[in-house]
Amino acid sequence: MQTGESLTRGTIWLALSLYAAAEAVKAFRRRTGFCAEARWLNTLGCAAFLAHVAYAFHYYHGWSHPEAYQHTARQTAEWFGWNWGGGLYFNYAFGLVWLGDVVWSWCALTRHRQQPKWMTWGLHGFFFFMMFNGAVLFARDVGRWFGSLLCLILLAAWWSSRRRGIAP
Repeated sequence: MQTGESLTRGTIWLALSLYAAAEAVKAFRRRTGFCAEARWLNTLGCAAFLAHVAYAFHYYHGWSHPEAYQHTARQTAEWFGWNWGGGLYFNYAFGLVWLGDVVWSWCALTRHRQQPKWMTWGLHGFFFFMMFNGAVLFARDVGRWFGSLLCLILLAAWWSSRRRGIAP
């Protein structure tokens, strides 16, 4: 495996693992209130995701948005028979939403913790959608199994949070 491929793949798996770990920590270690470990894990996960995007653009797309769009279209056509690269915009949105959530958690912790449940669950739903698509549907071989495990960890963490009546 080439250096660029290793960095690109490694950083996305690290990012998704850290996000799942953050959610698991919130669900299983805290009773109520703030959990500093989860915030740090989430922050590091977001940083790893941003590194993944940078590595992908550097090593795979030559810093070209049209090339990234075409690559996404080819992958989508390969898996679903639909030559559409619009999924790239979902990835951009995912990065911006994740970064925004991290910045909000550091700049306005009290307001972040008090966000409406619909917002929290909407964020979780979007993250799960992105993780499932990237780490399960578009993954290959062992990556698909690992992505499935991460998705199961998220579902278990969120189910536990909801069952215990704590904010996820």
